[in-house]
Amino acid sequence: MSESLTLLQARIAQVLGPMLVSSAIQTNELNVVVGAADYLQSCALLRDSEGLQFEQLIDLCGLDMSEYRNEIVETQRFWVVCHLLSVSLNQRVRLKVCCTDDDFPSVASVMNVWSSANWYEREAFDLYGIVFEDHPDLRRILTDYGFVGHPFRKDFPLSGHVEMRYDPELGRVVYQPVSIEPRDVIPRVIREPQYAVGAVIPGDGVPANAVAIVAAGGTK
Repeated sequence: MSESLTLLQARIAQVLGPMLVSSAIQTNELNVVVGAADYLQSCALLRDSEGLQFEQLIDLCGLDMSEYRNEIVETQRFWVVCHLLSVSLNQRVRLKVCCTDDDFPSVASVMNVWSSANWYEREAFDLYGIVFEDHPDLRRILTDYGFVGHPFRKDFPLSGHVEMRYDPELGRVVYQPVSIEPRDVIPRVIREPQYAVGAVIPGDGVPANAVAIVAAGGTK
């Protein structure tokens, strides 16, 4: 375990105090969990406190833990994960927060702390349906305006909910229920009855390029 990470872990615990839910060093990386109510304040402290100075948000994403649960409360499904970088002190931390309501997951927007959170939060909203409170322009960024659902949720069907096509009578693209039948996508090997009859095997005096010639329909 890196001594610098241990010191950083202690410093974060000192700064965040009771707002810190848990912290752990795994695979030489520091993971910090805070509560949803303290998320925004914790981010500001991580950015501004001496010895931390995480002035850059390098990534923010959503998580759907519905099949794995988590270490706090089993019913809490959606998480937001931030990766923070201190350029001045050359240190990193992973900050995690759990949304308290599975039916309407939401946390505060951190755009006022790091402006780079703008498109990251829009992406998490689009793909997971996580609402970032006080975001000035929270709308879809990857899917279409008429898209139904959030495709990175684990209960989202592989074929989607709707499909679109061009309607020549209306002169525009229209949406309709998916017409694709659910099917088994496990790959199978289907061989013809005469598969590999008379195949040429290299060796025993047969040149290796003879196989390629026969396969191409040529002669030996």
